[in-house]
Amino acid sequence: MGKKITDFLSINVFKGDVGIWMIYFLLCMVSLVEIYSAGSNLTFKSGNHWDPLVNQAFFLSVGFLVILLMNNIPCKYFKLIPVLGLPISAGLLVWLLVQQNVVNDASRWIDIFGVKFQPSELAKSMLIISVAVIMAKVNQRKLLPDTGANHETNRENMRRAFLHAGVRILIICGLILPENFSTAAMLFVVMFALMYIANTPFRYLLKTVLVIMTVGAVAVTIVLSTPEEALEDNGRVLTWKHRIEKKLHIHSDENDNTTISLASAKDANMDENWQENVSHIAIANSHFIGKGVGNSDERDFLPHAESDFIYSIIVEETGFIGGFIVMMLYVTLLIRAWRIARKCDKYFPAFLVVGLCLMLVTQALVNMAVAVGLAPVTGQTLPLISHGGTSILITSFNIGMILSVSRYAQKVEARQLQEKAALETADAEFGSSEGMD
Repeated sequence: MGKKITDFLSINVFKGDVGIWMIYFLLCMVSLVEIYSAGSNLTFKSGNHWDPLVNQAFFLSVGFLVILLMNNIPCKYFKLIPVLGLPISAGLLVWLLVQQNVVNDASRWIDIFGVKFQPSELAKSMLIISVAVIMAKVNQRKLLPDTGANHETNRENMRRAFLHAGVRILIICGLILPENFSTAAMLFVVMFALMYIANTPFRYLLKTVLVIMTVGAVAVTIVLSTPEEALEDNGRVLTWKHRIEKKLHIHSDENDNTTISLASAKDANMDENWQENVSHIAIANSHFIGKGVGNSDERDFLPHAESDFIYSIIVEETGFIGGFIVMMLYVTLLIRAWRIARKCDKYFPAFLVVGLCLMLVTQALVNMAVAVGLAPVTGQTLPLISHGGTSILITSFNIGMILSVSRYAQKVEARQLQEKAALETADAEFGSSEGMD
């Protein structure tokens, strides 16, 4: 009996890359501390100051179980996930557009049996896996040497792979775009970066980007030239118009210079300028060293301090050093993923781990850029730190796959070391036998 208990306790739960596990737990610790500190609005709504922390701990705990589950599945089986996952994601996005369940001036949530979640979060992961599968297949089929008939075959295979992946990217991004422009744009950029890493000819990507930029420029021109009265029925387009005008310093509203009281701005709770300004005030008040954990003043004035603008609260409380450390945790995650990909001897796990980490780190950097004023308000959360359910669970799902790939990479590295050692031993024995002769 004692031996069985000892064997059970000796089981290595934390399989895979140690660095990624450390980053994951550090982000979870930051999340719990800052959610408790920044969740004043959530506390006010619930009436219990422990609720934000308890809810966040619950989702992080469930997410941890998701990580353990995915980490114990061999990464080769992840190829099967988008077979059903991608069509389901597309269907949920269509349903989202039809039902128009508006939350925070946007329709991003679906309610199924009382459970709310964002289909775009699931769609991002499914698209990354799908594109990784397509690009892995075309790279595996590549014929060597790449000359003559082989060159034409390789070129045709790559063209077909680009079309297959491109259609999936355009469909998913197109379904996300109407209600979540920032997520669609971010996903599109990450997908094209992944395709470039996966040896897609640059001319294919350049032509596609030029076409999209042309279409986008025309769309922006039309939106800016359309009177606001004509856009009142489409709140998201009107919001885009205001954000574009702000970034281009175009002000058509005669009341722009009207003084707004703090009380009225706080009551509005949806004023983008208010959120940005308070976020900048929070960062400016950090005085480099920060006010100390739990001592934020601006958390009571930020409508989404626990989600979209939690990075501002982190900087206000821990200073620029704390903000820099959080940023480097995400950057280090991407570096670890790149090293894992280089150890893989197959294309799919390598493309998968890079694509998932690119998405996660890009989202984190966009959130930070918004907080410090380098990007317009996007509504992107800080992965694993911001308050939320869907985002935490899907991010945990992705980290589980990343860790599974890291386990595969470790096995590949161990096998290569064994083969190298065997060759060195064989060479040594062969050399000694020659010496004896």
